[in-house]
Amino acid sequence: MPRHSAAVYRRRRLVTLVALILFVAFIVTAVWLLVARPWASATEATPSPTPSASASSTPTAPDPTAVESPAPEPEPSTEETPGIVACEAQDVEVAAVTDADTYQAGVLPQLSISLTNRGATDCAIDVGSTTQVLTVSSGSDVWWRSTDCQENPSSMIATLAAGATVTSKVPVTWDRTRSSVETCAQENRARAPGGGASYHVAVEIGGFKGATTKQILLY
Repeated sequence: MPRHSAAVYRRRRLVTLVALILFVAFIVTAVWLLVARPWASATEATPSPTPSASASSTPTAPDPTAVESPAPEPEPSTEETPGIVACEAQDVEVAAVTDADTYQAGVLPQLSISLTNRGATDCAIDVGSTTQVLTVSSGSDVWWRSTDCQENPSSMIATLAAGATVTSKVPVTWDRTRSSVETCAQENRARAPGGGASYHVAVEIGGFKGATTKQILLY
């Protein structure tokens, strides 16, 4: 068998070395591509937005069977109700109302006002505490007025239906003492005599006065 020259062996070793270098380079490149994933920025960094209903360019036709709920409207007031006029004196009957005719010692009278519309149509009247006046007298001697020590009076316009009678819901309590604007804070105000003494309750509301008074007896 003929022997090859030294040059042939060197070429073989060079080819083998180049092949080994190329193989190692291929392995390194493959590993780098798997780890670095240079394509990820192009496909994952900016995902495409999913079109929503609000971004749709095609308008949605309204459902002809859908019924919209009407917006709530404010409660109508007397001033906004057409055809309601202010009550007139000839149509309004005002009267004093008490929770009893006779009061034993220590029992405090509860005083109220009733209103009757004798007219043929509804009318408006201010029934607030600003316009209410209750007076307790013994003969010509005025013992007590509800307005002497009244706190935070207010107005309230109400509609009084034709033929209707209404009574104030919250009665006013008479503490059986003599009132005046100067003695509201006093605890030792003069007390009304009892023993069967007679007193008369007069009322006024909305500028209308009661035609008569209501008699009560204190014991």
